[in-house]
Amino acid sequence: MRFVIVTGMSGAGKSTALKVLEDIGFFCAGNIPVPLVEKFTELALTSENGEYSKVALGVDVRSGKEIRGLQKVLEELLIKGISCEILYLDASDTALLRRYKETRRSHPLARDGRIKDGVAAERSALEFLKKQADYIIDTSTLLVRELRSELEKIFAGSQEYRNIYITILSFGFKYGIPGDSDLVFDVRFLPNPYYLDALKHKTGQDQEVRDFVMGFDVARQFLEKMEDMVEFLLPNYVAEGKNQLVISIGCTGGRHRSVTLANGLYDYLNKNAGYGLKIEHRDILK
Repeated sequence: MRFVIVTGMSGAGKSTALKVLEDIGFFCAGNIPVPLVEKFTELALTSENGEYSKVALGVDVRSGKEIRGLQKVLEELLIKGISCEILYLDASDTALLRRYKETRRSHPLARDGRIKDGVAAERSALEFLKKQADYIIDTSTLLVRELRSELEKIFAGSQEYRNIYITILSFGFKYGIPGDSDLVFDVRFLPNPYYLDALKHKTGQDQEVRDFVMGFDVARQFLEKMEDMVEFLLPNYVAEGKNQLVISIGCTGGRHRSVTLANGLYDYLNKNAGYGLKIEHRDILK
């Protein structure tokens, strides 16, 4: 039996995660009281014809003080030979506050107080689960389809999953460096297609611009060195516990050189199994 506990911050996407798991063949139940977790797993084990061969249970702070008892329940299940995977959905405080304001819902730990205080209390209460989690997904910048893709990769695919989601972001320095950048690469030293009339109004999405930029040895060498550096850093970031990485690549206007190099890095990383990955071109239309 594959047994998954779905937990994490309220507003981070637990309900969506359970719906996705249900779509890929899991029996799912949300907001399960902690004392019922062990009973439910025992029921699943004794079911006929493997009816409950894949089970996902949602457990969160709505269990109140009982949430701390989940640690003992998991230990007892392990003694009985039942291994449990923990999927932890997380998001930044800023993203959570924005979502609560948009939906106008109250936080389960802040019904009579400020949402930010409820978020802080919940983060503290669930810290022990996050430390034990097998999979941590930060949904701060993820669309629903991107979250679905990550979950399918973990629970429906055969790839090894590594807990990090990478955003490759092209931008123009004239519009400012993206505030959420973890790594910033400056490619303004490369020859600029902007000064060629035939390329000026095109972008790095066009093959002619790509051919121009990557036609220079210095561009190809830089891309290779950038690939090597990122390939070296990623497993170290994973080991450190980082679960979200924004790699920003900038040129002057964010339309030609940065887009070309960002696409090149994306294509390279996309060949590696296990990393969540997306690409954005922030200033390509400016």
